[in-house]
Amino acid sequence: MTILNHEPASETASIPVVRPTDSVQQSVAPSVTRETAPEGLRTRIERAKHAFSTRNIGAFLRRAQGIDLITDDHVPQAGEVILARVTTVGHHKRLESPVSRRQILFPGDEIVVAYGSRYAADQFLAMIPGDLGPVHLAAAGGLASRVLEQHSAVGAATQIEPIGVIRDQHGPVSLARAAAHHPVQDITSRADRPAHHVPVIAVLGTSMNSGKSTVLAQLAHGLAAAGLRVAAGKATGTGAGNDYNLFLDAGAHRVLDFTDFGYSSTFQVGLEEVRDLFLSMADELAGGAERPDVVLLEIADGVYQGETTLLLADEEFGKVVDKVAFSAGDALGAVGGVGALGALGCTPAFVSGVLTSSPLATVEARRALEVPVVPTFDLGTAEVAREMVADLLEGHETDAA
Repeated sequence: MTILNHEPASETASIPVVRPTDSVQQSVAPSVTRETAPEGLRTRIERAKHAFSTRNIGAFLRRAQGIDLITDDHVPQAGEVILARVTTVGHHKRLESPVSRRQILFPGDEIVVAYGSRYAADQFLAMIPGDLGPVHLAAAGGLASRVLEQHSAVGAATQIEPIGVIRDQHGPVSLARAAAHHPVQDITSRADRPAHHVPVIAVLGTSMNSGKSTVLAQLAHGLAAAGLRVAAGKATGTGAGNDYNLFLDAGAHRVLDFTDFGYSSTFQVGLEEVRDLFLSMADELAGGAERPDVVLLEIADGVYQGETTLLLADEEFGKVVDKVAFSAGDALGAVGGVGALGALGCTPAFVSGVLTSSPLATVEARRALEVPVVPTFDLGTAEVAREMVADLLEGHETDAA
């Protein structure tokens, strides 16, 4: 068994932040030498720190044959899995493990992560590079990408050096190949689907960190406390275990996110593919032997994020989603968001989120809006949560009868 073995990387090595005027393909893949590793490549990969986004890769590799590394003359693709070395620890000082433990990173650590692009207004804009040269750890969940821009309050990204793309006898190993689920192609042609028979609530927000995940979790907890079976999912965003585990802890009996469908990130995924992913996740959560009473789906980032805007405008979204909940950081954002959603035909049933942490902001929003403004943690009570979905449950019970 042969592998690639780099000379130890200098802790002071740096990767210039690439600006939009630069090419993301400037870096040249590092020179390498081949030698036999005493412990073998499989053992080396197993000993590396694995990321949450690659949580299905370990079992996949144990079954795979012909494991080695692609080292040069390769253009990375979204979801491909790499063995990489940490060269400089920056903003992300910890790597989220497959079980969501925060693994502290040290220079020289070898990690297993996946390529993907990231759109995070509060952190990084990062893109998949065109070569196997140095990149950044763009997200703690395990995203290898090249940072183009960053928020001024965020420190420089952690720098990593790809050792190689992991491959087996069938080609590059990817999250999609190891995934338990996959988007159903031509799903819109199917007239009768599970999500048509279960109430589906989509949770949206003004932006990153507006409180979407907390709103969904509180609503899930309240509905579970009311005796309802709740299934929850995160349809778009960047792979991480925080929200996934939050939804489970809140009482959802089943949780999925886009990494379960083979995506490290949904940024720059085409409209039809994002739509098929969303609809497939809704169907998967709504179906099965233990049909839920309610499906809750979070859509990441803000209404103006590219993929989100297109998804909301797609007529198939309205055919599946029965109600929209909206999270905002302040009253003005709530008013603007409700207006923007209304223009897309998705007027929210209620507003919640970070703004409701402030009694004054809550009063302002209630004064300006016609839709209810519900404090986030009130949603965690059975009475309030059930009230939010009472009309949906009645309508679906009537349909079932």
